[in-house]
Amino acid sequence: MQPLEGIRVVDLSQHRTGAQATQVLADFGADVVWVEPPGGSTLRRTRAFTFYARGKRRTVLDLGRPDDVQAARDLAAEADVLVECFRPGVADRLGLGYHDLAASNPGLVYASITGFGRHGPYAGVKGYEGLVQAKLGSFHAFRRMAHTDHPPFVTVPFGSFSATQTALHGILTALVERERSGRGQWVEANLVQGFAALDTWEWMLHLIRQRYPDAFTPADPFEGGKPMSPLSLMLLVALTRDGHWLQFAQVAPRLFQALMRALGLDWMLTDPAWTGIPAFDDDERRVRLLAMMHEAAHRKTLAEWNAAFDADPDVFAEVYRSGPSVLEHQQLVDRGQVAVVETELGPVRQPGALVDVVAGEADVGRPAPTADAPDGLPLAGVTVLELAQMYAAPYGATLLSDLGARVVKVEPLTGDPIRMLMPFPECAGVKVMQGKDSIRVDLSGPEGREIVRRIAARATIVLDGFRSGVAERLGLGAGALHAVNPDLVYVSASGYGHGGPDGHRPAYAPSIGAAAGLARANVGDTVAGAPDLTAADILDGHIRLFSASAVTSAQADGFAALGVATAMLLGLLARERGGDGQTISSSMLLTNVHAMAESVVDDGRGLPLPGPGPDLRGPQARYRVYDTADGWVFLAAPSERDWEALVGALRPYVQLDDDDRFASECARQEHDNDLTKVLGAVFADRSADEWERDLLAADVGCVRVTTAPVEQMLQSEEFGRAGGYVVDVCHPTFDDMPRLAPLVRFSRSSTRALPGVLAGNATDAVLRELGYGDDAIAALRERGIVA
Repeated sequence: MQPLEGIRVVDLSQHRTGAQATQVLADFGADVVWVEPPGGSTLRRTRAFTFYARGKRRTVLDLGRPDDVQAARDLAAEADVLVECFRPGVADRLGLGYHDLAASNPGLVYASITGFGRHGPYAGVKGYEGLVQAKLGSFHAFRRMAHTDHPPFVTVPFGSFSATQTALHGILTALVERERSGRGQWVEANLVQGFAALDTWEWMLHLIRQRYPDAFTPADPFEGGKPMSPLSLMLLVALTRDGHWLQFAQVAPRLFQALMRALGLDWMLTDPAWTGIPAFDDDERRVRLLAMMHEAAHRKTLAEWNAAFDADPDVFAEVYRSGPSVLEHQQLVDRGQVAVVETELGPVRQPGALVDVVAGEADVGRPAPTADAPDGLPLAGVTVLELAQMYAAPYGATLLSDLGARVVKVEPLTGDPIRMLMPFPECAGVKVMQGKDSIRVDLSGPEGREIVRRIAARATIVLDGFRSGVAERLGLGAGALHAVNPDLVYVSASGYGHGGPDGHRPAYAPSIGAAAGLARANVGDTVAGAPDLTAADILDGHIRLFSASAVTSAQADGFAALGVATAMLLGLLARERGGDGQTISSSMLLTNVHAMAESVVDDGRGLPLPGPGPDLRGPQARYRVYDTADGWVFLAAPSERDWEALVGALRPYVQLDDDDRFASECARQEHDNDLTKVLGAVFADRSADEWERDLLAADVGCVRVTTAPVEQMLQSEEFGRAGGYVVDVCHPTFDDMPRLAPLVRFSRSSTRALPGVLAGNATDAVLRELGYGDDAIAALRERGIVA
């Protein structure tokens, strides 16, 4: 039995966000009916259409006709889930809003995905990815990847894919809750909060800079070509002798030592002249060290580096991949995570299912849901045992805490390393510690592992973030913990997934971003790869490639965390629907490949790869960054309806409808460069605020490109609080502070926003629950088993 077998879904969306959400549901057994408009959906003109639409049935309805609206209502009356991506109010005007449909189908889970949500000054703006990223300040955040005066266009769909995952969180959670209550509800997700979920610690650094301006001096990873942080050295970007760019991921001390051995520079580790390597206070030594590392890396070919990786599992680098070559990654191929799907266009290679699920036997003896289950937190009663560090897996558990789950986080005696990763203690870990019970345990000995097994015996979900094989060596793998609790949902969430040639490799956001094609999609063809580049060219390529995938506000770790939450909820729903214990594997690599579907899928039609354009302003004239009299705007008017609105709004300034070069879609594509010049001249004459005001009033997608930090926008009164993206909490270190609001909203169930916690805040309380007395706890602490 597939996890979602028997679930009926109606998909009204014509955008990637909704289509990809229902594709995941279809992959796991749901019966999805996709409602397509006459003449075909615009999704059919995308490279990844066969991926988004796989496994679905299709029906054609014109929602402008009453009879077809009634047909859609009839479909919804028999559905378990409905997904729509209309702007706020549109579904209601069509007679397809939640309240219209729930009246005849009270068990319906109705999911809405919008660009900016339903509150705030931008609620009515079209939900194009580019508009959201431009307004949030994402383009500005990626400025270091470009040699331009303007904020560069960002190709990676940071908002869209994230909103797909947060919508799935809402849908799966509502279905879990429905198993208990028998009732459906309305679930809301949006691109802004999806994007905001990706940030690791920049939110806190911004807050600290505002609150304690003298605490430390913020610095970019590189300034004037100089590496300003040891992380810039540990996360080395290098060029091989045969012209391949590599992204290393050597953040832990032992991993950095392994890198230095592979480079032939390990003598520096004990040389008094290099004491403290790689953390130096002086610029000169950092610059010199980086140059030596670049030179040493350049001595080896890619084949020679691969041999070095095979010889030492603690050193590894990913090749910067792009486009369909991402699907040739040996881990994806070995694990069967690349599917070849027969389509009307022929066989098409696509990413496989988002997670691997091994379901237990079906249990048909569970009682029917009670009709009077109380409203409240939808995951109340669920306990997650978190065996993970740093960001990707732990933040996935945080998202379930927001929905009511109890998360017991097992930390080493010294605490999760993320707590001290930034120069201001605790700030880097605030987001992943929100709402958790932390217990500090030494897992190197049998007593510490026994504590974990006793927690697992009472848990609902175990989240394992170790590299492949580590949990098994500790006696804490799926088999061992299912032996003490057969009903467990065991989720393995590592960099490369369980097993395979790379399962044991270290993985960090930049290396996964390189492997999945994020960096190359953002920089396009503007960074060369050739054997004969100069030292200056290599340094420039390092800075730009690193900056294209390692921006704290939006990176591969964030995508992975959202995928981890989806995996846990999918396993939980499968269990609630009659399965026994589940074993699920999620990986940073595969989740990021799903995010890059539009680049990695090639259906043979010769459609161009998504990219930033040769000048990093955008892929076409109607989806592009333009100069204005005092800054920049981003224009998003790619559809025929958008074009008609743009023509009318610009009529006082230019007569676009009288120009034969732009008279049809084919003509506009043929004369795209001419249209760019015409629009560029028009936009340059007025201010960015004037263009945003007037074009939005005409229902044209156009916003001023924000050049303030993303976090400043999200924490502001006029944008962040007005949009409902921020709530206030009291943190044990930082006192009253804003945090990101829960990422999904429910019409009936509640969510919660709790602060971060300090390491070991619940050690004694959890041990007492397990039956340890005060004397036993004191003895464990004295022997260094707990802290």
